[in-house]
Amino acid sequence: MAFARPLLRRPLSGQLLGRRGVCAGAMAPPRRFVLELPDCTLAHFALGADDPGDADAPDPRLAALLGPPERSYSLCVPVTPDAGCGARVRAARLHQRLLHQLRRGPFQRCQLLRLLCYCPVGQAGAQQGFLLRDPLDGPDTRQALLELLGACQEAPRPHLGEFEADPRGQLWQRLWEVQDGRRLQVGCAQVVPAPEPPLHPVVPDLPSSVVFPDREAARAVLEECTSFIPEARAVLDLVDQCPKQVQKGKFQVVAIEGLDATGKTTVTQSVADSLKAVLLKSPPSCIGQWRKIFDDEPTIIRRAFYSLGNYIVASEIAKESAKSPVIVDRYWHSTATYAIATEVSGGLQHLPPAHHPVYQWPEDLLKPDLILLLTVSPEERLQRLQGRGMEKTREEAELEANSVFRQK
Repeated sequence: MAFARPLLRRPLSGQLLGRRGVCAGAMAPPRRFVLELPDCTLAHFALGADDPGDADAPDPRLAALLGPPERSYSLCVPVTPDAGCGARVRAARLHQRLLHQLRRGPFQRCQLLRLLCYCPVGQAGAQQGFLLRDPLDGPDTRQALLELLGACQEAPRPHLGEFEADPRGQLWQRLWEVQDGRRLQVGCAQVVPAPEPPLHPVVPDLPSSVVFPDREAARAVLEECTSFIPEARAVLDLVDQCPKQVQKGKFQVVAIEGLDATGKTTVTQSVADSLKAVLLKSPPSCIGQWRKIFDDEPTIIRRAFYSLGNYIVASEIAKESAKSPVIVDRYWHSTATYAIATEVSGGLQHLPPAHHPVYQWPEDLLKPDLILLLTVSPEERLQRLQGRGMEKTREEAELEANSVFRQK
């Protein structure tokens, strides 16, 4: 791979600082970033300032993660605020491929953190990405990142940000892209502190990416997947056989929710036996055989699969509740909960506030009469899981290892 000129290996010079206005201007419109730190706190920063000399002191946590003696890089997958469903699916698949590649080769020695790029006005179009912290500041890491960038054929392509400190200790980000095997600098701006927004910046994207407000929104996602996931067509065919509007029968419908190993299987079966009720599960058995396939896909595809499973279950509920009570093992609540907890970085305080629209029940999905949430102590739950010996999904493994994710 040939490059237009060598990457800078020294601190930014005073001459470059004198050209700050031209350099920073290449980054318009302004973007902000939120970085999830190992302790699940969030650090916000922006690129560019009208007068760097008057900027507030940088967050010391950012200086430790972005400045010397180590070397940090940012990589974000572009997606526009008005991106359609197909663009979001492609961006999610690219993000997942990059994640797998950033865990191999020379990147294994690096610290990998979750990074989100967003607009400061709180609109949709947040870009998922990564911060890579190289403890050795090795040229092989930089070269591997550029080769990774050059191998991305999707448009628009990701940009590679490289962080540096000038003689005054101020942080800057240079932005690079690879075109036809040539490395081109497309931006340069100072890293400045940014206030934390009132709402986590990913929340405006949730209805179009993971917490779908209706059946058609989830269906559109799987429609985009039929060319590379044959089972997506089979799921869509089953969904299309279900009436779009269903009504509950005269008998009661109870949904029982809870984390894995909270006793749902035992309780749902016991209650169903006691009430002589029909026991249903979400996802239903007709698509349960494909869970492993969709669990390995990016979140937007995985959530579309589970969302459509709820609509298939709703059709079964409508039919069975006309004849007897119905007990449902998991339903929309699990789909929404896992989605929000996965997408919203940081701790409990960063979740959308109570009564936020993202928590509203989809208008076209049949509602149960009663929802029961089962809970057990973390110690009891862990003991039950250890006795199962079953293969865990990625999210089940995350629940065991990450107490913050479990609380969310």
